[in-house]
Amino acid sequence: MIFSVRALIRGLVAPDHQISCSTGLWQAGLAELNRRGAGQRESGAFLLGQRNGERREIRRFVYYDDLDPHCLDVGIVVFDGAGYGPLWALCRGTGLAVVGDVHTHPGEARQSITDRKNPMVAVPGHIAIIVPELARRPVRTHELGVYEYMGEHRWREYCGMKAGRFFYIGHWG
Repeated sequence: MIFSVRALIRGLVAPDHQISCSTGLWQAGLAELNRRGAGQRESGAFLLGQRNGERREIRRFVYYDDLDPHCLDVGIVVFDGAGYGPLWALCRGTGLAVVGDVHTHPGEARQSITDRKNPMVAVPGHIAIIVPELARRPVRTHELGVYEYMGEHRWREYCGMKAGRFFYIGHWG
């Protein structure tokens, strides 16, 4: 019965969500992003998970600086392409796929020109999530910047209330 109630609530709260994450994993992931950025610089992670049709479920954070130890050195994320080899090997080994990425910004959760021109995974449908204020505090879904890559450096934006309909944080049920 609990399964049905949770699924019903999720369907009412975010009926059109395309990506989801359990509350505990999301909170732990953001706390780790804040720790790695030391409250002073951007940090980020690839989001690994599974696809269920068009929907994606986040199951794991893989932090950029675990793949490229120097990517946070200048205050913004500058990820060396050599880090993708270990990422793809991890995906093969776990059976998970990259379902998105997340990184922090010091102010609002808006894409920078650099973000727009340099998607972490340049495949249409890739989801990029930006967390405001370097993840120093818990944020609600509508405070996030959620962007879907459309190809050719074009993005579809889901910000404000649209973010909450596109990205569900809670129990999967």
